Amino acid sequence: MPKFLIERDIPGAGKLSAAELQAISQKSCGVLRGLGPQIQWVQSYVTGDKVYCVYIAPDEAMVREHARQGGFPANRVSEITSIIDPTTAEAS
Repeated sequence: MPKFLIERDIPGAGKLSAAELQAISQKSCGVLRGLGPQIQWVQSYVTGDKVYCVYIAPDEAMVREHARQGGFPANRVSEITSIIDPTTAEAS
């Protein structure tokens, strides 16, 4: 199943309180339950004015539907084609 990186423009995201982040997470999880098991939220990274999320989904349309139902921006959705880390540099 494809993985997607979603870039969300959320001014002040880095200043959201723990309670605000919890409420956003709860909303997201509720929408995911309604959409079914084929879409999964893996992890999100909160920065100053953006949130970057990793999702597993059958296609971009489902990622965008999650954003629409949740009221979340999905300013850029990119399919992840490869994952690398420091071990990628090591010889086989």
